[in-house]
Amino acid sequence: MTATGFPAPSGIAVDSRFDGGNGDLIAIGTAGGRTVVDLAIRTDAGCSFRQWFDVRLSGITGRPVTVRLLNAGSCTYPKGFDGYRPVVSTDRSRWTRVPGRYDGRVLSLDLDIDADQIEADQVELAYFAPYDLSAHADLVARAGSRPGVRRIRLGSTVDGRPLDALAMGAFDGSRPVCWIIGRQHPGETMASWWMEGALDRLTDAADPVAAGLRAAADLVVVPNMNPDGSFRGHLRANAAGANLNREWAAPTLARSPEVAVVRAAMLQTGVAFCLDVHGDEALPHNFIAGFEGIPDLRPGQLDLLTCYRGRLDEVSPDFQTRIGYPAARPQTGDLSMCTNWVANTFGALAMTLEQPFKDCVEAPDAEEGWSPAGCRRLARACLDVLAEMAPTLKTGHAR
Repeated sequence: MTATGFPAPSGIAVDSRFDGGNGDLIAIGTAGGRTVVDLAIRTDAGCSFRQWFDVRLSGITGRPVTVRLLNAGSCTYPKGFDGYRPVVSTDRSRWTRVPGRYDGRVLSLDLDIDADQIEADQVELAYFAPYDLSAHADLVARAGSRPGVRRIRLGSTVDGRPLDALAMGAFDGSRPVCWIIGRQHPGETMASWWMEGALDRLTDAADPVAAGLRAAADLVVVPNMNPDGSFRGHLRANAAGANLNREWAAPTLARSPEVAVVRAAMLQTGVAFCLDVHGDEALPHNFIAGFEGIPDLRPGQLDLLTCYRGRLDEVSPDFQTRIGYPAARPQTGDLSMCTNWVANTFGALAMTLEQPFKDCVEAPDAEEGWSPAGCRRLARACLDVLAEMAPTLKTGHAR
């Protein structure tokens, strides 16, 4: 008789050629009674950055499987794998942590999925919870359809994708102009989860903090500065191999159009406040990097930075001010970076928010580590502080 029923997978398969995917299959073998899947992280196109990974494994249920990232030790930030736990999901909704073992060269982890834990026989493994361009499009459409929000196409990326922005306010010069941008580095997907939390709150007509902020300031949000790199599964670069957060001094439409069009819009609106949302591979903390070293520091500018950091430390249990990047010495600030260029050009309060790939020491979570929920929660706290400070901010214009 002919067998009936759907055929079972004949073996393990590894896929990464999807939106945001990264991880090439090197070999599948066995060792110590376990199936061993060896992978290598691909380098960003046109440069040497690599660290982000996102792969889907099929046919692993009911088998003891060890996954090894063979080139972890030669990645851009190898110290980022010390004490690090990757995230896995069987439904792309909830992402939990699995223990990682890093010996200075190879990052290894065990995936032991019981057959009754999953029906689709597919598991996704990533550096942090992914946020693909479909999710980005949904976020922009949802926020852009709410009252008082304008969806704007600022320009095109290297690969021809639209660069989306959301604007709220009259922009008539009567109120401070606040810019919030994220994901200049595409592998830092926590920035997109933060943006989701921020935009969902900012566009909530029933939220009193959001209503107060929108009454006190004009706002521009660019949720994803680097959609090309996001799609390609890059860590830091766009499609031309440019690190966008080193392009702000002199961007070009050929190499870094994403920065060029945002910078041009800022020059038109002026800037009172700019928050650039990122992630840090090595430090297990949320923290803010400032602009202490810029050459054209204005009176009172650093006081605003101290105030914002201090208030966020008070209102958010996820945030801290003890650990972060060392402040640049006076007159040594790198104006190719967004925070420094904006602060120097406009005399504005400009900051870089860093979130961890690892668990957050101040708010540990044994199952999920620093997570999408934490990112969204931190975004709400950041808006609390901005709402408090908005009446004191003044829009500056380029001299």
